[in-house]
This record gives sequence, structure tokens and C-alpha cells, in this order.
Amino acid sequence: MGNTRTYSDACAAAHALDLVGERWALLVVRELLLGPKRFSDLRAGLPAIGPNRLTQRLHELEEFGIVRRRKLGPPARSSVYELTDWGRELQPVLVHLGRWGRHSPFRDLEAGISVDALMLALTGDFDAAAGRELTATYELVFGDDHLTVRVSDGRIEISRAEPVAPDATIATDTKTFATVLTKKRRLREAIRSGDITASGDVASVQRLLDSFPRPEPAAAPMASE
Repeated sequence: MGNTRTYSDACAAAHALDLVGERWALLVVRELLLGPKRFSDLRAGLPAIGPNRLTQRLHELEEFGIVRRRKLGPPARSSVYELTDWGRELQPVLVHLGRWGRHSPFRDLEAGISVDALMLALTGDFDAAAGRELTATYELVFGDDHLTVRVSDGRIEISRAEPVAPDATIATDTKTFATVLTKKRRLREAIRSGDITASGDVASVQRLLDSFPRPEPAAAPMASE
């Protein structure tokens, strides 16, 4: 491995951390779960990372066979980064890591969040029992980013695409969507204020949001005297 930092431990978990344990590595993977992205798209989803650091992480992930770079044909003629089959196997790891992290009493819910991070949260937080009776297709619009969310038979599927004849369309920004998803704000109030534009079956949007119960936070450590 080209990476000089290693735990020098035969444990498979330690080896996995050698591969994706560097700062930003797993978040780069997160940003590619729904499909290929250009370098600029990755910067947009990870605004706090510098271009040199992102280049370094992408180079390492390519070297390890987790990410590959592909050149698009005309008229685009630009390069995109995408996960390999092995890299896509990290999705359940990120889902379970997110579920664990949502119990943290220290999580900053006011911080920014990317579209792909929100979609990972939908995948991980969806309660199959709560959404068992819901069958619907939604279009989520965040600026120029259009996503399809399908719920059926207690399962949720998300893709980066514009659906045909969705039951409801929701247009907003990621921070506003996160506030209604985490129950910090009511959907109808956000619609009335104009922070969310909704069309179609708005009642089914509320049913979708009801399929994401908030977890109880873990107990915070007692302050030392």
C-alpha cells in the first residue's frame, strides 16, 4: 500500500481502517453512493475539504481499488469518480455508522449537510414497520439536484433521477429538509413560510416523514466535579 500510515495489525477491522480510516475518506465514499461525480461536485458536497486534500484522498482510494476515475465521452469530455463494486460494499457500513452516530448527545444538528448525506440518513433511519402501509414515489429537488425516493412494502429506494409522475414533489434546501426530518419543524409550517415547495399528495409527504422516528440519544457523560 502506498499509504505510509498503518496500524500494522492483522485484524481485518484494523486493515479496513488503514484503507478508509483517514480523515474525509469515508465521506468521499458517502458522496459517491448514488453515482459518479466530478471533482467539482465532490467539492460542493464536502465544502470544508481543501482541493489538495480531496485530490490526495481520491488518489488513495483509487490506489486501494475503492474508487475509480472514468473519462466521459463527448460532448462532456470530463472525468468523473465512481465507486468500484468493492467500494459500494461500504454502503451498509456507512448506514450502520450513521445509525450509531444518530444516538450521540453531541451531534450538531445545526451544521450543514450535503444532499447525499441526507439520502444516506433516509436509507438508515427509515422504519420499515412505520412505513409498511406506505406506497408512493417522491421527487426531492435540491436546487439542480433531483432525486427519486420510492417506498413500497416497507422498503425505501433512492436514486439520483427525475421520476415519472411522482405522487408528490418537494423542493427545498438540505437544512430545511433536515429540520422537518428530525421533527424540529412541522412540514406544514415550512410550506406556509415558503421554505418548502410541495405539490401533489402532501399528506403522503407527511406519512413519509412519519416513517423516520428520532432515536433516543445516548446518555451524556456526567460532568466531573
